[in-house]
Amino acid sequence: MPTAPPPAPAHPWRAVAVALLNLSGLGLGYAVVRRWGLMAVCWGATAVLLLVALPADPDGVPGATIVLYLIFLALAAAHGAAVGLRTRLAFLPSALIAAVLGVVLLAVPAGAVVLYDGARDEATEQMLLDRLDRADKLVGQSGKQTFESAEPDYRRALAVYRALGDDHPGSRAARRVPDRLKTFYATVGAPYAQKNYCSAVPPLKYLRTVPRTMSRKELGNLATWPDDRLATSLYECAAASLSGGGADWTTQFGELLSTFPKSTQAGRVEPAVRTAVDNAVRTVGGDDPCAAVQQLNGLDTRVRGLPGEQAGLADALAKDADRAARSARSGAYACGVHQYRDGNFSDAVTTMNDFARTNPHDRNRARAQKIAIAAEVAQTVPAAGKRLPTTASGGSIAVTVKNDSPDQITVLYTGPVTGSFNLAACGSCATYGLGSTLGLGFKPCSDSGKHYPQRTIRLPVGTTYFVHKSRSGTGKSPASDTAKLSPGYVYTECAYMTSLGY
Repeated sequence: MPTAPPPAPAHPWRAVAVALLNLSGLGLGYAVVRRWGLMAVCWGATAVLLLVALPADPDGVPGATIVLYLIFLALAAAHGAAVGLRTRLAFLPSALIAAVLGVVLLAVPAGAVVLYDGARDEATEQMLLDRLDRADKLVGQSGKQTFESAEPDYRRALAVYRALGDDHPGSRAARRVPDRLKTFYATVGAPYAQKNYCSAVPPLKYLRTVPRTMSRKELGNLATWPDDRLATSLYECAAASLSGGGADWTTQFGELLSTFPKSTQAGRVEPAVRTAVDNAVRTVGGDDPCAAVQQLNGLDTRVRGLPGEQAGLADALAKDADRAARSARSGAYACGVHQYRDGNFSDAVTTMNDFARTNPHDRNRARAQKIAIAAEVAQTVPAAGKRLPTTASGGSIAVTVKNDSPDQITVLYTGPVTGSFNLAACGSCATYGLGSTLGLGFKPCSDSGKHYPQRTIRLPVGTTYFVHKSRSGTGKSPASDTAKLSPGYVYTECAYMTSLGY
């Protein structure tokens, strides 16, 4: 007896049927020809594919795995066709029915592919939703920090929102982005809602840059959401700084006038500046006129630097600056008086001399000059600064001042009256040695052979303080004299120079 049944006659339809049944990936073609081991190999290959593919991942099955599996199915179909060509079928009545069944069973891998694609799409949606959730948490955590600290996280969250809308526009996560952007804007701009206007300026300026990276269609009304809020914040922050004596208000007002020149807030800048000038003018008559003058000078400089042209405020701001400058110049007199009374004689000299120079027609100019002289005397003789000098002049007592020095000198005096004058140098005079001035017979201005430059002034009875100082030459140290003038006498002051000064 033969060891195996003779092979069946070649039957092409049977070969096609076995090949089609093997294409299902379950090895059913091998089953109908009773090749159980090969069927098991097919099941094993399909199981490996399922282990790699499941659970569904947004990235899908690796391409190499799919290629290898398709090659395996092609080999299984080709080998099955070769086996089925001369092998009778089991379990099925005819090759045609087996071929039809093979075609029907191809729906299994096709359906598996469809189901897998759906699962992969859902996995992708979940991945995108998780990404959206992480961005939302990042925004929520950043809202508890200062903007400077949180800005990098805000930028990362915004990048996620932008990527979801651009790269996955039809996803559930992308459809939620508009609502998330509203929350994002509200969180970043929270300092404005809390009326922390100075703190609100940087985040609102940042929000105005968002339309550069995201389409205005996606942002909608949010594209202009920060504008009015930023204008209000700039105004309120600057106004608070202006009324509080700060210096930052020029930056905020300048930015407001440049960025939002036609806004309601920009129109309020000039009235705020005008009020600040009014307040500073009133404080000139207060306890610290020097601070008021300094403030007015600062207002003058800063107001002139504001860009009011686009807002139509240039002329009005210029008038405010001019008024501040005029008030500062006239207020310098009150400042000088304040400095004199406080004993700041050096500052009083500078202030009063500047006032007299810049205000030639002011009614206080003459007295300011007298105060400057008295303050200069008081720097050498502090007792001379106990009383504020008046504009009085003249008196009943003649005092002659002579210059016995080779330098030109200035003579300053204050007391019941205040004044100063210059004396020319004595061409034939010389500096005295210190030792010669200590002798009992020392008497300057007494050489009848010399012509001493001199001047006679008339002073009232009382104490007058004199200071002589060199205007040119070698004399460095001023000299002083306190003269108590009594009626019925004629007085002489002599200025001479020693090796140590006047």
